[in-house]
Amino acid sequence: MPHIHEKIDYCVEVFIVYKNKVLLRMHDKYKIWLSVGGHIELDEDPIQAAIREVKEEVGLDVKIIDDRSLPNNESDYKMLVAPRYLGSHYVNDVHKHTIFVFFVKSNTDKILDSMSLHERTEIRWVTKKELKKMNLRSNVLFYATEALKELGE
Repeated sequence: MPHIHEKIDYCVEVFIVYKNKVLLRMHDKYKIWLSVGGHIELDEDPIQAAIREVKEEVGLDVKIIDDRSLPNNESDYKMLVAPRYLGSHYVNDVHKHTIFVFFVKSNTDKILDSMSLHERTEIRWVTKKELKKMNLRSNVLFYATEALKELGE
């Protein structure tokens, strides 16, 4: 998806855990291991974007859950599950991404090719031990390890 604004976009990263593995995908453009994720579209909230990105990129149906008790939604106000972490990085000298990082559990390890041809890249379920051997960005290693600690079996 193209950038929505010249200076900032909001994005989601979703670290999906199945048993004792976390799902990583090779980014099609940057050729680095990342989580599933992408831009939040103008008509979405972060939860909707996270669910859509997971479905589009790997064909999984996931739910974003929180163990806190949230009050019922009002007709004009929707309570959202908070991300596990927030991040930010510059794409270039003037454009920045603010990222909502979510952890989700999958009840299957069966993944499908991305709906988008340009996103059909290598996808891998990785154990905690394997994470340490991969050349990962420090934030990806941290989030993946934390997701496994929190949601692994």
